[in-house]
Amino acid sequence: MKVRDVVYAVGRSGYFNKDLAATKAGAKPNGTILEGKPLTPGYTTIVQPGFIISVMLVLDDGQVAIGECADVIFSGLAGRDPLFVPQEHLPLLETAIRPWLVGREIDTFRTNAEEIDRLEINGKRLHTALRYGLTQALLSAAALAGKVTIAEVISREYGASIRSSVVDILASCHRGDQLQLDRMIIKRVPILPHASFTTVGDLGPQGNVLVDYARSISARIREIGAADYKPRIHLDVYGTIGELIGSDPGALAAYLGRVAEAARPFELMIETPFIARSRQEQIDLFKATRAALKDRGIKVGLIADEWCNTLDDIRVFADAAACDYVQIKTPDLGGVNNSIEAVLYCKSKGMGCCLGGTANETDLSARICAQIGLATGPDFMLSKPGIGADEGVMILSNEMSRTIALVAHRGRSAG
Repeated sequence: MKVRDVVYAVGRSGYFNKDLAATKAGAKPNGTILEGKPLTPGYTTIVQPGFIISVMLVLDDGQVAIGECADVIFSGLAGRDPLFVPQEHLPLLETAIRPWLVGREIDTFRTNAEEIDRLEINGKRLHTALRYGLTQALLSAAALAGKVTIAEVISREYGASIRSSVVDILASCHRGDQLQLDRMIIKRVPILPHASFTTVGDLGPQGNVLVDYARSISARIREIGAADYKPRIHLDVYGTIGELIGSDPGALAAYLGRVAEAARPFELMIETPFIARSRQEQIDLFKATRAALKDRGIKVGLIADEWCNTLDDIRVFADAAACDYVQIKTPDLGGVNNSIEAVLYCKSKGMGCCLGGTANETDLSARICAQIGLATGPDFMLSKPGIGADEGVMILSNEMSRTIALVAHRGRSAG
């Protein structure tokens, strides 16, 4: 089957883009906005609405395969591509990408995805957001052509086994929303609450606010959760612990131990405790901090995000056994073929991984990622789009449950 035509549409993402450099430089909070001048190129304000491009492939038989181009919240930072502005990319999609797509055979995914992901126009690769959406559309097209689920396409082309149960989900919650946290506890989500700490001021004097917050999460789970509910507590701190403590592994381990003690009896996971000046420095500091934690008998799952943006980055982190988990931030990797390979590579190296992404995606990209998760088996997935938690958990869970049921039904029918 071939692509007969291509249609593009600009739409909204599930959240915002934020200039993290300006945020960390002391921009003044005013409700949802941050007052001050943006510091990262491409931003017109520090907080601005996120936008996406829907790529719709009209196939020979009239079916339409869709993928959506989106970038992460904090784009333009730590090696990431610049802020994604759809109007800047539509001319390229019309003049260069449309001819590449129209007439293309789409019965298989991997070869097409690798080709578009490597494609260079005037010596430059496509923006990661474009590669993300275009490969989603090609993956969806291969599934439509074969009359199978996306998970089955991945299983067939990458030799992966489809899970028979849903992947654990990290419910991404607003730090100040107690009712949202309660709903996630009642729903027994496996991991919570993410709860971003984006500036060193968020941690409070001597980091006491973060410690107290971990203690309050633990207390609330024990207060209203079922007796057998044992979630993991996950906190994303965007490098702020390093800003507060410095880069001494012993001091970092000692502070992380305080947070872990506050989270007891639940397991603690900390994402991006520090942001170094380079990828190698980030790896070295992760390894040294893990060693310091082990020496002190402190159990904290350390997760890498910043400086771990591409498939090559993830392979280097995994080869170095730098941390406990990497966050495979799907839009940052460009083509979804890279996210597929990243999960499979981490598993081959015994490295934990989160098939993550960003609140700044869409329901459609989240559903495609849910199927990728079923086919590749990451340790957990991030709820998305948005930071409403309820909606993201629902979208991912239901997509996985439907796919599991369809695959099982097809197996019974074939038998």
